[in-house]
Amino acid sequence: MRYDDSPPSPESDASVSPDRRWFTRRSGLAVGAAVLAPTLLAGWVLVQLTTGAGADDARPPRIVMPAAVPSPTPTSSPSSAAPQAKGPLAGRTVVIDPGHNTGNFKHTSEIDKKVDIGTNRKECDTTGTTTNAGYMEAEFTLDVSRRLRTVLEAKGLKVVLTHEADRAWGPCIDERARIGNEAAADAVVSVHADGVSSGNRGYHIILPAKVKGGAADTAKIVGPSRDLGERIGSNFARTTGSAPANYLGSGTGLVVRDDLGGLNLSTRPKVFIECGNMRDAKDAALLTSPEWRQKAAQGIADGIVGFLGG
Repeated sequence: MRYDDSPPSPESDASVSPDRRWFTRRSGLAVGAAVLAPTLLAGWVLVQLTTGAGADDARPPRIVMPAAVPSPTPTSSPSSAAPQAKGPLAGRTVVIDPGHNTGNFKHTSEIDKKVDIGTNRKECDTTGTTTNAGYMEAEFTLDVSRRLRTVLEAKGLKVVLTHEADRAWGPCIDERARIGNEAAADAVVSVHADGVSSGNRGYHIILPAKVKGGAADTAKIVGPSRDLGERIGSNFARTTGSAPANYLGSGTGLVVRDDLGGLNLSTRPKVFIECGNMRDAKDAALLTSPEWRQKAAQGIADGIVGFLGG
């Protein structure tokens, strides 16, 4: 009888029968297999997860121990991998100023208040005009401005609108100029339509005169503004089929003015475009057409892009 805790060795104990020794060796193998099985199984599962082998994969799985699986290679963060804007228009800003506001008609006392435009004082804003059927200039200018924004943004430009009729009235003319200045705009265009007597037709571009007084000093923008205006005028005529105004500008479609606060107070290249005469039936038919307004937006956009070197 053995009193120690060690089991008899099947190799050395001659009193143990051969069958007993065979059973002992088999039991030892079974225990070893039981110990190894979880480890091998874990390795197999890991291979399935890392190699994507599915249940229908006819190849036997390659067993790899967990320690042999390499760590994932670090990747760049999404922000560092984001594509950067390229081309001549990358990083350029355009400010579009939709003339007037449909709410101005209900806030005449507010828009009648005078603001400083450098050379003198002038009304904050006006109501704008309408067609004989009541289509407001402010509706027209906002629609064209939104279309213009879409075209320019497709070119990669950053576009800022001075307003989107998201305010009861205004903004005032000095604020409109300030928005362009603070945006450090590469070009500013104020969209309008005229309201003179019937028979007067066509578009014209208003350019800043050279003025200096108070907060107004246009010396640096007169030249580039003319370039901007000429490019917009030629492209607008080509795209819309409109002719230069027959009632001012001597057929050039260009007019220089020193009495507009939106131009006097601008420090960025800026022009106004009067797209047509809302009081003339033939021009009004164009101005009220969505298809024509899209052409107008395209023509203005082409002029801006050409001015910016795009």
